Amino acid sequence: MARLILKRLAFLLVLQYMCVFFALPGAAQGQAPPEGPRPSGVSGRSEPDIRVLAPGQLDAQLAEAKSLVDQGKTADADRLVREYIATHPNSADAHFLRGYILFRQIQAHSRETDTVPHELYKEQGAPVPGADFQEAAAKESLAEFTEGAKYRKPAAFDLKIVALDYVVLGDYVDADKWLTHSLQSNARDPDAWYLLGRAKYSEGRFDEAAQSFAQFLKSDPKNVKAEDNLGLSYAGLGQTDKAIAAYQNAIAWQAESAAKDPGPFLDLGALLLEQNRPQEAAPYLLQAVAISPREPRHHEELGQAYFRLDELQKAQAELETAVSLSPQNPRLHYLLGRVYRKEGFAAKADAEFNRSESLLSAPPQTPPASPHP
Repeated sequence: MARLILKRLAFLLVLQYMCVFFALPGAAQGQAPPEGPRPSGVSGRSEPDIRVLAPGQLDAQLAEAKSLVDQGKTADADRLVREYIATHPNSADAHFLRGYILFRQIQAHSRETDTVPHELYKEQGAPVPGADFQEAAAKESLAEFTEGAKYRKPAAFDLKIVALDYVVLGDYVDADKWLTHSLQSNARDPDAWYLLGRAKYSEGRFDEAAQSFAQFLKSDPKNVKAEDNLGLSYAGLGQTDKAIAAYQNAIAWQAESAAKDPGPFLDLGALLLEQNRPQEAAPYLLQAVAISPREPRHHEELGQAYFRLDELQKAQAELETAVSLSPQNPRLHYLLGRVYRKEGFAAKADAEFNRSESLLSAPPQTPPASPHP
């Protein structure tokens, strides 16, 4: 399961992150403690973003720019800061602020282009919409932080943004490095612990990921997303009992919540399925489907549970739904073909197998260009 989870997380940490970025678990960033998401997390779900700069005295023009950023007016803020840098090239505050503005532009751009299943592009090897802009902006942001560091030491918050720029670039080793430095400056920042857990997970360093999530949970003991991510880390370590316990905790903690996170239901169901326990897995996967019926992965896992239980009509219905939600996913067509074959629908099975093979062999398609923010 570790490979499956890592693949899912890697995607989150690359692009879904970029929009909900390495998504923080809760309250405003740069402040402690947060309220509490699970993308992430470690699976990829909608989570809050980083908005608050570390406190400090700013020149009036920079303070105005920061206010504009807080209002989401990043283009206006960027113009002001670039004008300031033109006359104050040695201002660390200005360079760090511009690095942060560029990061916020990446977030905004990611939300605008988050209308297609990015996992699909990842599986097909196709470029993700807007990736060129996001990569360029991340590199430019890093250049601003590098320039600012010539004039003063970056604060813990600055280093956290540097780490997230590296996430955009898919460099989790450097993300880990700068989050570690950030925590050395402010070990009481729960957000940084959460982010570090996600970085460690994406590196496959599951033991350290578990430690980071456990550290975060000290500040927010019933954070559903963090507990779910802790379960994913234990699963990565092969500690199945601990993983199941963590998922069950995450499920229990949201029992009274009107808006539930499907993550722990999906992750527990998938783990039980991997343990060849489809009868136990199915109820959790049904819950995941009920919470997020538009998510193809949920229907896929439930379909596989039904397939193993030999409930073929139910398996067919779930996998047909998954295919309808993600028609370019070759794996889903293959799984549906297996169901049709077992049901005796030879022609339908062959059609699905052929479609799967065709999608696997087709050259990647470049998605249409997206507008820049």
